[in-house]
Amino acid sequence: MAVGPRAVESEEVRALRKRVAELERANEILKTSAAFFAQAELDRRLK
Repeated sequence: MAVGPRAVESEEVRALRKRVAELERANEILKTSAAFFAQAELDRRLK
């Protein structure tokens, strides 16, 4: 069965969308972690 250019593009787009979703989740985790540690540092300095 031959795979046409559209099928290859469609699969590539699907893979890229999945990767974008993974990166967005990782970015949210990093933002939350940064905020947590920034707050912890402020709390430590105030004691």
